[in-house]
Amino acid sequence: MEKQIVINSNKLNKMEFIENLKWRYATKKFDSQRIVSEKDLKLLKEAVQLSVSSYGLQLYKVLIVEDKSLREQLREASWGQSQVTEASHLFVFCNFSEHKEEYIDNYINNIALTQQIAISDIQGYGDFIKESLGRKTISEWQSWSKQQTYLSLANLLNACAELKIDACPMEGFDASAYNEILGLDKRGLNASVIAPVGYRSKEDKTQYRKKVRKTMEELFETV
Repeated sequence: MEKQIVINSNKLNKMEFIENLKWRYATKKFDSQRIVSEKDLKLLKEAVQLSVSSYGLQLYKVLIVEDKSLREQLREASWGQSQVTEASHLFVFCNFSEHKEEYIDNYINNIALTQQIAISDIQGYGDFIKESLGRKTISEWQSWSKQQTYLSLANLLNACAELKIDACPMEGFDASAYNEILGLDKRGLNASVIAPVGYRSKEDKTQYRKKVRKTMEELFETV
């Protein structure tokens, strides 16, 4: 009987996850008076930290912009979209724009330290990663590293939905302007995708529209 209760509880949690995904939408207008708590912000950061990434490298950095004057400048570089300044926080996902072997060395050292194993035991894995990524051109590297940020963005959006926090993933901004305003170029970073995070305004009519998605038959095919 106890085992059955656990199973039912797991099913309920799965159903809640789907319902939360149905609840979320790309918020167009935020309530600027509502602020995400430090407790919830910590959970969002942890969700991003636990995101998957190719080889586990996490070759990106996430800036959380709170400074109002900075966000006013970023809004201008985002074609005037109000979410940038009205949301509680602005997440800016930045990919590493340069390919450096030290990134891989740092990762191998982190594995050895975290899992308490000798570096010599995993050096071959590090060499394999270096060889694999070393074959990429600069253009291929930048495209690949940019794609990594979208994996962590997905975790942020899902975590927001679980906490009933609104978010709006956005590609509509001038990346070069963001890089200049935030000083990213000097740090070997590039603004890839952004996500204002906060709480929806009652005035945002988008929240009342039915979610539009392809049918299961259109989207999936078993082969």
